[in-house]
Amino acid sequence: MINVGILGATGYTGAILVSILKKHKEVGNIKLGSHSYVGQDFSDVYKAFKDIEDGECLDSDMNEFADECDVVFMALPHGVASKVVTKEVLEKTKVIDLGADFRLSDIDTYEEWYKTKHYGEDVLSESVYGLCEIERENIKGTRLLANPGCYTTCSILSLYPLVKEKLIDINSIIIDAKSGVSGAGRKAATGSLFCECNESIKAYGIGTHRHTPEIEEQLSKIGEDITLSFTPHLVPMNKGILTTIYANINEGVGESDIKEAYEKYYKDEYFIRLRETGDLPVTNYVKGTNIFDTSFVLDKRVNRVIVSSVIDNLMKGASSQAVQNMNIMFGFDEKEGIDFVPMYI
Repeated sequence: MINVGILGATGYTGAILVSILKKHKEVGNIKLGSHSYVGQDFSDVYKAFKDIEDGECLDSDMNEFADECDVVFMALPHGVASKVVTKEVLEKTKVIDLGADFRLSDIDTYEEWYKTKHYGEDVLSESVYGLCEIERENIKGTRLLANPGCYTTCSILSLYPLVKEKLIDINSIIIDAKSGVSGAGRKAATGSLFCECNESIKAYGIGTHRHTPEIEEQLSKIGEDITLSFTPHLVPMNKGILTTIYANINEGVGESDIKEAYEKYYKDEYFIRLRETGDLPVTNYVKGTNIFDTSFVLDKRVNRVIVSSVIDNLMKGASSQAVQNMNIMFGFDEKEGIDFVPMYI
């Protein structure tokens, strides 16, 4: 069994990590780190955990966590991990960063989009982007794992077979994405207040959202540089991601070609569910799970494929995918701890 540390255990993704890891048969001790609740019992911060996880929240000292843990999850805002993840730390423990600091391979790109300095140049080159179904072999040997963002997980998995098989015009990609309010985190913010977001929907970050270069970089790895349009929206639900993606199909491409492409890459993937053409997924279908659920429609009238996909943003978009990555890194059963049935209601 391994000992696990969680820095940022009292945020939403951190709390879900605790919930998952408490039932993981390969996990022994769980060390909880928090900036805002040092000295308080975790079950006092999240009262739902009474008699389940009553451990004390400790100061988030990365060196101390590295000394005592086989793996450290960092569920912290961007700009933190690059300051504390060093070669010395990685010699003692594996790190899974749920933030953005190691998702982009180019520091200049990171600093341009995130408006903050990156301090981890000496370790950035060994980080692996943890999109499990695509990067599984690289994940196995890494000690620094960049857990993908929620929008990016849903978007890249939706587009990967189409781009890989050259079925679409890569210059025509438009991603329309929608997220529940938990995607904004647990911090107090006016835009997340009930009266601000209930009975309302809004687009934000048009042309500037930080997940854009992450999606572009991962898809560009396939062969050609990709620049696309990505527009996120905030919708009045607790959690969930829905992406509706539009792209022009290349000449001669038919519905069977698209279906075969998805089956080629995903039919044997346990956590990917391919729906029949036109059977469009709903966020409730994946609530509380590590499942990526997808379907497509070929609109022949405009020569365009529309792909609709959903994930739970706090699960496959964050915590359960992080545990899936941990399972791969340590050689555990990939499904261990995260084989959940959807909580439809």
